[in-house]
Amino acid sequence: MSFPRFRFGGGSKGEATTTTVVRNTTEISDGNLTYVAEQGGNDSLPSYQEAVGAPVEKNSPFGYAVGPVTIIFLNISKMVGTGVYSTPSAILAGTGSIGLSLIFWFIGFVISLSSLAVYLEYASYFPNRSGSEVVYLEQAYPRPRYFFPIAFAVQSVILSFSSGNSIVLAKYLFAMNGHTPTDWELKGVAIAGYTVATLLLAFHTRFSYMLSNGIGLVKLLTLIFIAITGFVVLGGNTKVEDPKINFEDSFAGAATAYGATNAMYKIVFSYAGFENAFNVVNEVRNPVKKLKTHAFIALTIVAILYILANVAYFAAVPKAELLASKEISAALFFKHALGSSGAVKGLNFLIALSSFGNLIAVLLGSSRLVRECGRQGVLPFPIFWASTRPFGTPLGPYFIKWFLTIVMILGPPAGDAFNFIVDLQVYPASMFTLAMAIGLLLVRRSRRRLNLPRSEFRAWDVVVYFNILVQLYLVVMPWYPPATGKYGGDVSFWYGTYIVLGIAIIAICGLYYIAWIYVLPRLWKYRVRQEVIVLEDGAQTHALVKIPLHELAEWEATHDASGRKLNSDSGSNKKVGQELVSEGEKA
Repeated sequence: MSFPRFRFGGGSKGEATTTTVVRNTTEISDGNLTYVAEQGGNDSLPSYQEAVGAPVEKNSPFGYAVGPVTIIFLNISKMVGTGVYSTPSAILAGTGSIGLSLIFWFIGFVISLSSLAVYLEYASYFPNRSGSEVVYLEQAYPRPRYFFPIAFAVQSVILSFSSGNSIVLAKYLFAMNGHTPTDWELKGVAIAGYTVATLLLAFHTRFSYMLSNGIGLVKLLTLIFIAITGFVVLGGNTKVEDPKINFEDSFAGAATAYGATNAMYKIVFSYAGFENAFNVVNEVRNPVKKLKTHAFIALTIVAILYILANVAYFAAVPKAELLASKEISAALFFKHALGSSGAVKGLNFLIALSSFGNLIAVLLGSSRLVRECGRQGVLPFPIFWASTRPFGTPLGPYFIKWFLTIVMILGPPAGDAFNFIVDLQVYPASMFTLAMAIGLLLVRRSRRRLNLPRSEFRAWDVVVYFNILVQLYLVVMPWYPPATGKYGGDVSFWYGTYIVLGIAIIAICGLYYIAWIYVLPRLWKYRVRQEVIVLEDGAQTHALVKIPLHELAEWEATHDASGRKLNSDSGSNKKVGQELVSEGEKA
């Protein structure tokens, strides 16, 4: 029997040209890597992933309720949370001037565009896998086997709390009636708000998206209202005496290296969410085309409104007062522009609703991300993470996120501990984002070697390299000390403690990985293999199982590279494999 062959990308003169043999119609081997053809049910092209990846769910257990409107509002609702209402004062302090702070908001848009291009290209390679970064890191770095899945899963699960946004939600609720809460009043309202958000999503997926869209529309209208009010202020039609004074010498002031880096982190935080819809790719029909258009629309709308909102703040609020404020820049704007009328309380309610909508959007996206970590098999109890019973929703990830958020609201006191833990969320995520940007180049190289057809979307090379440099900056610059010394950060102890601890978490994951995958199997004479488990609700997951050495040959003879029992789904797998072979030959 003859086998179809794939030729590696034509090398330069003098290089050996090698070929890979397709062992059957679903697998292609490239050295010690085995790539598997998979077809999803979301009208996407067949994907081609290394077998270490979680199995593709041919029919999404959540259905296909994510359309263009939901894509736009998933992203808008996550981007427009607390950032634009809470961080402008910190960004102004970091940049030193109003003019530079506005430039930083535009730079944030450009950075987010470059990152969006990276996400889009990854999605075009793996259009039937939800979970975004989980999938992309898994496929960009398939060796050492399971290392990136383990490290990213631990970081994603342990640091998946939303305590910061919950606290800000509570502050705006109290700002509505002018009450200054005690610490425990603040914590209680924050817990209640996050609990309500979780319960609203737990029982029905389609309702979850409808709720997200509805709140997202209110958030969009709120930002538009602030922007329009800003123009009214600039026109001299409010009680603000000199609305243009902050713009007369807009670049007065100086930025330090630490301040600029801190400001850029706040900008990145404010734009975080442009990628939210990539977490639900397998619930989108024809995902690459829809994401390419509607994720760009969402990001552009938000960038324009962010800049206009900041112009409104600077028109209404004196610079000194804005610098002295902390988490409630928008409340100051309402106070100066509209006075202390009942309308201000209503507008503060809209900001609180915006924060609540952010909790909803983050829960929707990150629950899929955490679920995908569980489906890789590297976390204990894979069925807990993957199951969608009884309501067709990811109850396991919802519960874990709720539990960790409540712990982080109750546990650390306000001040140093809270700021430190929030910072700790950022740095490991920045390291993985850098790895993902570099990994795109590795995925391209692997596909060239296998002579696979070009993807539906390919980012310009200059955009990818720009994104790598930006992510490298965000990883390196936090090491630069504050102008006031090593104790001049947002905590009273050494400013770089969260950086070292973030790296230590990944290092501990590495030690755990070596012990689990290499040391213990050799001591106890077994090997770790992945097995595909199909649940009653149709969900699929990997489970990592221990195979004794004397049973290893039989196991490998009866399972494919993905961990499915041979001939368990031969018909559909064969069809997908033949399609990819045909596409590869055409290329």
